[in-house]
Amino acid sequence: MKKSLAPFFIVMLLGLAVVALASVKTDYSHSADFSQYHTYSFIKVQAGDDLWADRITRAVEGQLSAKGWTKADSGGDAAVAAYGAVKQEQTMQTFYDGFGGGWFWRGFGDGMATTTVENIPVGTLVVDIFDGHTKKLIWRASSSETLSSKPEKNEKKLENAVGEMFKHFPPPSKG
Repeated sequence: MKKSLAPFFIVMLLGLAVVALASVKTDYSHSADFSQYHTYSFIKVQAGDDLWADRITRAVEGQLSAKGWTKADSGGDAAVAAYGAVKQEQTMQTFYDGFGGGWFWRGFGDGMATTTVENIPVGTLVVDIFDGHTKKLIWRASSSETLSSKPEKNEKKLENAVGEMFKHFPPPSKG
């Protein structure tokens, strides 16, 4: 009796894709004195839909509040913009089955190869902070990570990614 290992490998690969860690990058203006910024206003938050825009807004607000910044409806010391997008990335998986049975190579004959194409959602979030007076970009963070098919997991991943973005925020003041 031959058992197909394809379902096992598919589940294992999907599990690895879901566990993939976010790739977070940050950069900032080394001439900006971040100690002068205490308030912020949102310029724009854009995402695939209003639900995600609200989630991104809440996550960024939570991080900035934890850093001691206060939200102003308009005219803050800093201005925040965020852009989130999801695209589908295709991967091809090839599985071999039936080459003589078991894990050992026993020659040609009744083997079969199956190739499947999978669409994996990949999300990217960019958060920009501008000086509220000069309108110059002073800080940028981006995060891209593999998303799962479960919205509740994606919300947690968003929170974790935004947390990583702001982990070392604000940058050290020029001295």
